[in-house]
Amino acid sequence: MSLIKLIDIKKTYSSGDNTFEALTGLNLEINSGEFVAIMGASGSGKSTLMHIVGCLDTPTSGSYFLAGNDVAKMSDEELAKTRNLEIGFVFQAFNLLPRLTVLDNVLLPFNYYSRKITEAQKNEKAMKAIEEVGLLDRYHNKSNQLSGGQIQRTAIARSLVLEPKIILADEPTGNLDSKTGYEVMDIFTKLNNQGNTIILVTHEEDIAAYAKRKVKLKDGVIISDEKIIKKSWE
Repeated sequence: MSLIKLIDIKKTYSSGDNTFEALTGLNLEINSGEFVAIMGASGSGKSTLMHIVGCLDTPTSGSYFLAGNDVAKMSDEELAKTRNLEIGFVFQAFNLLPRLTVLDNVLLPFNYYSRKITEAQKNEKAMKAIEEVGLLDRYHNKSNQLSGGQIQRTAIARSLVLEPKIILADEPTGNLDSKTGYEVMDIFTKLNNQGNTIILVTHEEDIAAYAKRKVKLKDGVIISDEKIIKKSWE
Protein backbone atom coordinates (compact mmCIF):
# COMPACT_ATOMS: atom_id res chain seq x y z
CA MET A 1 0.00 0.00 0.00
CA SER A 2 1.28 3.45 -0.91
CA LEU A 3 2.11 5.85 1.90
CA ILE A 4 0.77 8.72 -0.22
CA LYS A 5 -1.83 8.28 -2.96
CA LEU A 6 -3.30 11.21 -4.88
CA ILE A 7 -6.11 10.51 -7.33
CA ASP A 8 -7.25 13.08 -9.92
CA ILE A 9 -6.36 16.00 -7.65
CA LYS A 10 -7.59 19.39 -8.80
CA LYS A 11 -7.09 22.72 -7.06
CA THR A 12 -8.71 25.94 -8.22
CA TYR A 13 -8.17 29.35 -6.67
CA SER A 14 -10.72 32.12 -7.18
CA SER A 15 -10.40 35.88 -6.81
CA GLY A 16 -13.47 37.83 -7.84
CA ASP A 17 -14.32 36.81 -11.40
CA ASN A 18 -10.90 35.27 -11.97
CA THR A 19 -10.00 31.64 -11.42
CA PHE A 20 -6.67 29.85 -11.56
CA GLU A 21 -6.27 26.09 -11.82
CA ALA A 22 -3.11 25.23 -9.89
CA LEU A 23 -3.59 21.46 -10.22
CA THR A 24 -5.65 20.05 -13.08
CA GLY A 25 -6.05 16.32 -12.42
CA LEU A 26 -2.86 15.11 -10.80
CA ASN A 27 -2.18 11.46 -9.93
CA LEU A 28 0.77 10.45 -7.78
CA GLU A 29 1.80 7.59 -5.51
CA ILE A 30 4.76 7.64 -3.12
CA ASN A 31 5.86 4.63 -1.10
CA SER A 32 7.35 4.60 2.36
CA GLY A 33 11.11 5.21 2.35
CA GLU A 34 11.25 7.03 -1.00
CA PHE A 35 13.22 10.22 -1.64
CA VAL A 36 11.28 12.22 -4.22
CA ALA A 37 12.15 15.58 -5.77
CA ILE A 38 9.20 17.61 -7.07
CA MET A 39 10.28 20.01 -9.82
CA GLY A 40 8.69 22.58 -12.10
CA ALA A 41 8.75 26.21 -13.09
CA SER A 42 7.07 28.90 -11.03
CA GLY A 43 3.30 28.40 -11.30
CA SER A 44 3.59 24.70 -12.20
CA GLY A 45 1.71 23.64 -9.05
CA LYS A 46 4.56 22.16 -7.02
CA SER A 47 3.98 24.27 -3.89
CA THR A 48 0.23 23.65 -4.08
CA LEU A 49 0.96 19.93 -4.31
CA MET A 50 3.24 20.15 -1.27
CA HIS A 51 0.58 21.97 0.74
CA ILE A 52 -2.02 19.32 -0.08
CA VAL A 53 0.34 16.45 0.75
CA GLY A 54 1.17 18.21 4.03
CA CYS A 55 -2.53 18.61 4.91
CA LEU A 56 -2.06 22.39 4.92
CA ASP A 57 -4.61 22.80 2.11
CA THR A 58 -7.43 20.75 0.62
CA PRO A 59 -8.03 19.92 -3.04
CA THR A 60 -11.03 21.29 -4.89
CA SER A 61 -11.75 17.75 -6.05
CA GLY A 62 -10.08 14.35 -6.12
CA SER A 63 -8.94 12.00 -3.35
CA TYR A 64 -5.91 11.96 -1.08
CA PHE A 65 -5.07 8.86 0.93
CA LEU A 66 -2.33 9.09 3.56
CA ALA A 67 -1.22 5.70 4.90
CA GLY A 68 -4.54 4.33 3.62
CA ASN A 69 -6.66 6.99 5.36
CA ASP A 70 -8.93 9.27 3.33
CA VAL A 71 -7.75 12.76 4.31
CA ALA A 72 -11.08 14.32 3.23
CA LYS A 73 -12.84 12.37 5.99
CA MET A 74 -10.52 13.60 8.75
CA SER A 75 -11.83 16.09 11.30
CA ASP A 76 -9.93 19.33 11.98
CA GLU A 77 -8.55 17.72 15.14
CA GLU A 78 -7.38 14.65 13.22
CA LEU A 79 -5.75 16.83 10.55
CA ALA A 80 -3.92 18.84 13.21
CA LYS A 81 -2.70 15.63 14.84
CA THR A 82 -1.56 14.30 11.46
CA ARG A 83 0.42 17.47 10.74
CA ASN A 84 2.01 17.30 14.17
CA LEU A 85 2.82 13.59 14.40
CA GLU A 86 3.07 12.21 10.88
CA ILE A 87 4.66 15.03 8.86
CA GLY A 88 7.77 17.11 9.48
CA PHE A 89 8.07 20.41 7.61
CA VAL A 90 11.22 22.22 6.45
CA PHE A 91 10.79 25.57 4.70
CA GLN A 92 13.01 27.88 2.66
CA ALA A 93 12.42 30.70 5.17
CA PHE A 94 13.45 28.47 8.13
CA ASN A 95 10.64 29.82 10.38
CA LEU A 96 12.67 29.73 13.59
CA LEU A 97 12.11 32.05 16.55
CA PRO A 98 15.30 34.17 16.70
CA ARG A 99 15.32 34.74 20.47
CA LEU A 100 15.09 31.04 21.28
CA THR A 101 18.03 28.67 21.47
CA VAL A 102 18.51 25.79 19.05
CA LEU A 103 17.18 23.43 21.73
CA ASP A 104 14.11 25.55 22.45
CA ASN A 105 13.30 25.87 18.73
CA VAL A 106 13.55 22.10 18.29
CA LEU A 107 11.27 21.61 21.31
CA LEU A 108 8.49 23.77 19.80
CA PRO A 109 6.51 20.90 18.18
CA PHE A 110 5.92 19.48 21.66
CA ASN A 111 3.64 22.48 22.35
CA TYR A 112 1.05 20.69 20.18
CA TYR A 113 1.96 17.13 21.20
CA SER A 114 -1.05 15.14 22.35
CA ARG A 115 0.78 12.22 23.97
CA LYS A 116 1.94 12.14 27.58
CA ILE A 117 5.67 12.72 27.85
CA THR A 118 7.98 14.07 30.54
CA GLU A 119 10.17 17.13 30.18
CA ALA A 120 13.23 14.90 30.40
CA GLN A 121 11.92 12.74 27.52
CA LYS A 122 11.22 15.85 25.44
CA ASN A 123 14.76 17.10 25.98
CA GLU A 124 16.21 13.67 25.18
CA LYS A 125 14.33 13.52 21.87
CA ALA A 126 15.30 17.09 21.00
CA MET A 127 19.00 16.51 21.73
CA LYS A 128 18.90 13.33 19.63
CA ALA A 129 17.46 15.29 16.69
CA ILE A 130 20.07 18.02 17.16
CA GLU A 131 22.79 15.39 17.14
CA GLU A 132 21.37 13.97 13.90
CA VAL A 133 22.04 17.27 12.13
CA GLY A 134 25.47 17.82 13.69
CA LEU A 135 24.66 20.74 16.00
CA LEU A 136 25.33 19.35 19.48
CA ASP A 137 27.98 22.00 20.06
CA ARG A 138 25.45 24.73 19.23
CA TYR A 139 22.33 23.56 21.07
CA HIS A 140 22.55 26.48 23.56
CA ASN A 141 23.01 29.19 20.89
CA LYS A 142 20.12 31.41 19.86
CA SER A 143 19.18 31.10 16.20
CA ASN A 144 20.25 34.70 15.52
CA GLN A 145 23.78 33.61 16.48
CA LEU A 146 23.91 30.91 13.79
CA SER A 147 24.93 30.78 10.13
CA GLY A 148 22.31 30.14 7.45
CA GLY A 149 23.31 26.50 7.20
CA GLN A 150 23.11 26.03 10.97
CA ILE A 151 19.69 27.65 11.02
CA GLN A 152 18.43 25.23 8.35
CA ARG A 153 19.96 22.31 10.27
CA THR A 154 18.00 23.48 13.30
CA ALA A 155 14.83 23.56 11.20
CA ILE A 156 15.52 20.00 10.04
CA ALA A 157 16.07 18.88 13.63
CA ARG A 158 12.74 20.47 14.57
CA SER A 159 11.06 18.51 11.75
CA LEU A 160 12.56 15.27 13.09
CA VAL A 161 11.88 15.61 16.79
CA LEU A 162 8.49 13.87 16.80
CA GLU A 163 9.81 11.11 14.51
CA PRO A 164 7.35 11.68 11.63
CA LYS A 165 6.80 9.26 8.75
CA ILE A 166 7.28 11.98 6.15
CA ILE A 167 9.57 14.99 5.86
CA LEU A 168 8.37 17.69 3.44
CA ALA A 169 11.07 20.14 2.39
CA ASP A 170 9.98 23.17 0.35
CA GLU A 171 13.03 24.75 -1.37
CA PRO A 172 15.19 24.00 1.72
CA THR A 173 18.39 25.24 0.04
CA GLY A 174 16.87 28.32 -1.60
CA ASN A 175 18.39 30.77 0.90
CA LEU A 176 21.77 29.02 1.15
CA ASP A 177 25.00 29.19 -0.83
CA SER A 178 25.88 26.14 -2.94
CA LYS A 179 28.35 24.56 -0.49
CA THR A 180 25.99 24.92 2.48
CA GLY A 181 23.09 23.68 0.36
CA TYR A 182 24.98 20.51 -0.51
CA GLU A 183 25.76 19.95 3.18
CA VAL A 184 22.06 20.24 4.00
CA MET A 185 21.22 17.78 1.21
CA ASP A 186 23.75 15.33 2.66
CA ILE A 187 21.67 15.39 5.85
CA PHE A 188 18.49 14.58 3.90
CA THR A 189 20.34 11.72 2.17
CA LYS A 190 21.41 10.32 5.53
CA LEU A 191 17.87 10.59 6.90
CA ASN A 192 16.48 8.82 3.85
CA ASN A 193 19.07 6.05 4.21
CA GLN A 194 17.79 5.63 7.78
CA GLY A 195 14.27 5.03 6.44
CA ASN A 196 12.67 8.48 6.41
CA THR A 197 10.39 9.34 3.49
CA ILE A 198 11.62 12.62 1.99
CA ILE A 199 9.62 14.79 -0.41
CA LEU A 200 11.57 17.76 -1.68
CA VAL A 201 10.38 20.72 -3.75
CA THR A 202 13.18 22.36 -5.73
CA HIS A 203 13.82 24.10 -9.03
CA GLU A 204 17.53 23.22 -8.99
CA GLU A 205 18.67 20.16 -10.93
CA ASP A 206 21.81 19.65 -8.82
CA ILE A 207 19.68 19.56 -5.65
CA ALA A 208 17.11 17.23 -7.22
CA ALA A 209 19.97 14.87 -8.10
CA TYR A 210 20.24 13.93 -4.42
CA ALA A 211 16.80 12.29 -4.63
CA LYS A 212 16.07 8.81 -5.95
CA ARG A 213 13.05 9.87 -8.00
CA LYS A 214 12.25 13.05 -9.88
CA VAL A 215 8.70 14.19 -10.63
CA LYS A 216 8.26 17.19 -12.95
CA LEU A 217 5.12 19.32 -13.07
CA LYS A 218 3.84 21.69 -15.72
CA ASP A 219 0.52 23.52 -15.70
CA GLY A 220 -0.76 21.50 -12.77
CA VAL A 221 -0.07 17.98 -14.04
CA ILE A 222 2.87 15.58 -13.97
CA ILE A 223 4.77 15.55 -17.25
CA SER A 224 7.53 13.15 -16.19
CA ASP A 225 8.22 10.74 -13.36
CA GLU A 226 11.55 8.95 -13.39
CA LYS A 227 13.97 7.16 -11.12
CA ILE A 228 17.35 8.81 -10.65
CA ILE A 229 20.14 6.35 -11.39
CA LYS A 230 23.09 6.96 -9.10
CA LYS A 231 26.59 6.58 -10.50
CA SER A 232 28.67 3.87 -8.84
CA TRP A 233 31.03 6.40 -7.23
CA GLU A 234 28.27 8.51 -5.68
